[in-house]
Amino acid sequence: MSSGDFVRQFEHSRPQLPVEASLWTRLSLDFPLLFLLVLLSCFGLMVLYSGSDQNMAVVMRQARYLMVAFVAMFVLAQLDVDRIKRWSLAAYIVGVMLLLAVYFFGTGAKGAQRWLDLGGFRFQPSELVKLVVPMVLAWYLAVHPLPAQTRQVFVSLVLIGMPTFLIASQPDLGTSIIIATSGLFVLFLGGLSWRYILGSLGVMASAAYPFWHFVLRDYQKQRILTLLDPESDKLGAGWNIIQSKTAIGSGGWTGKGWLEGTQSHLDFLPESHTDFIIAVLAEEFGLFGVIFLMGIYMLIILRGIWISMNAQHTFGRLLAGSIVLTFFVYVFVNMGMVSGLLPVVGVPLPLVSQGGTSMVTLLSGFGILMGLSVERKLVHQ
Repeated sequence: MSSGDFVRQFEHSRPQLPVEASLWTRLSLDFPLLFLLVLLSCFGLMVLYSGSDQNMAVVMRQARYLMVAFVAMFVLAQLDVDRIKRWSLAAYIVGVMLLLAVYFFGTGAKGAQRWLDLGGFRFQPSELVKLVVPMVLAWYLAVHPLPAQTRQVFVSLVLIGMPTFLIASQPDLGTSIIIATSGLFVLFLGGLSWRYILGSLGVMASAAYPFWHFVLRDYQKQRILTLLDPESDKLGAGWNIIQSKTAIGSGGWTGKGWLEGTQSHLDFLPESHTDFIIAVLAEEFGLFGVIFLMGIYMLIILRGIWISMNAQHTFGRLLAGSIVLTFFVYVFVNMGMVSGLLPVVGVPLPLVSQGGTSMVTLLSGFGILMGLSVERKLVHQ
């Protein structure tokens, strides 16, 4: 990577729209990305209808959240990069304060305290933090010479570590991993030296023993042990993975047909409309259906990478790259845990699994991507 890649450019507001600009440009939307996201959302609703045992209430709730998420995406697409950059630190501070509020005043379910109730509205602050952590990291690194030096690396790790620790203590290991990864991606894209990367791997290896004995909770240890040998507890901890792999394998090439799956509809497959929904897809649509879904994900990721590479400013390139790579981690972790390649950590399949605030966060990130794409077009008009 040449030194020119790290030269910060003058941050200016979005240029005025020329009269001949396309409709999508005037709406600050990237049509290829928008089309893929709408296609994925519609396909996800169809799979969710089957995974929820044809529960229209679940599907309509998902559709309402999707509408809110697309509106959030459109609003963020209208903001110029300089404004987002100015708001990054304030948004991060608000996010950390909300996480502290969860720690003291949050509501819980199934042994986890992750939600805040404000005037009857319940939400997870950790979803907001998924977006503000890469924002604040991109802001911090963009105002310093790159590649990052020791001081910048240390400050960046502190900025990543505070929300990660607060979320891991809720406990929510899956979300804490996503947030830490999104921040580390910004550091990596900022030209992090390989000596830091290799040194971090060494520290992680040396910390494995105390992490296992003093940090991980019993149920988290059980998930890792189940990954290594799910047959050791077929009717207990290994049940989810065994049933998920059975559903995936029974779909064959073309599947049993939409609404014809047996593992989910006969209640053998738990969480069939949330974390394990891709097992429903594989059983009913087969390998071809999984390839179709993965193709959509791949095109979204490739489009996002193209937008990030063509962003006009250091801040935009770092933030866009982190958003895209974090989206990839969502897909990779969910598919890995459902197929038995990774421990079950509760990461949803983007825009397919049932979820509310997670969809709003994801599409808000893509709204920022669209704004960056349109800005590039306007600069080159």
